[in-house]
Amino acid sequence: MTEAPGAAGPIRVGVAGAAGRMGQAVCEAVEGADDMVLAGRADPALGVELAGILGDCDVVVDFTLPTTALDNALLCVRAGVHAVVGTSGWDPAPLREERGANVFVAPNFAIGAVLMMQFAAQASKYMQKAEIIELHHDRKVDAPSGTAARTAEVMEGEVPIHSVRLPGLVAHQEVILGDVGQTLTIRHDSTDRTSFMPGVLLAIRKVGSLPESPVVGLEHLL
Repeated sequence: MTEAPGAAGPIRVGVAGAAGRMGQAVCEAVEGADDMVLAGRADPALGVELAGILGDCDVVVDFTLPTTALDNALLCVRAGVHAVVGTSGWDPAPLREERGANVFVAPNFAIGAVLMMQFAAQASKYMQKAEIIELHHDRKVDAPSGTAARTAEVMEGEVPIHSVRLPGLVAHQEVILGDVGQTLTIRHDSTDRTSFMPGVLLAIRKVGSLPESPVVGLEHLL
């Protein structure tokens, strides 16, 4: 296993998908962190491949596409670089056979979203039925969202998911639970992408000391 990020100085962070909205937000957050340096930006729009920046990085943050996330994570691990992946809609199971660096995956990096999932899981033990409505911007390619899928996974019973994609939205989710004569609604709203940055920075700092890999879910770091 490679040395923990930052053990000999600031954590050198690369960003895959650096030209996208989330990628740009991550770059700004890393540049504003006292214990990190932005070591590289990879994105087809920038003409820079991920392989071209790995030699300069301790950790790579991936906000790309479901079709490239696994290959990117494998590339990082095999190069001895830890990966923090916020891309949703892909299966990290093949990474269980890989050694050399750690991979952390989160369907949502907002602290409030993690709490929403935990509250929903607890409430589902006592309410008869539940459904999820998740709402995202119209450029989000996967549906349902990784957050909604993860929420349904941790709840009791079968939980249908309804997806909405509209301009003007960022990331929003309602869990509606029903029982005799009553309903309970648990809702989380991210109105700006900065809501995800504390969780991303936490993951960058923690990924090198994970007891196993891959680890899925920000709740494991809180």
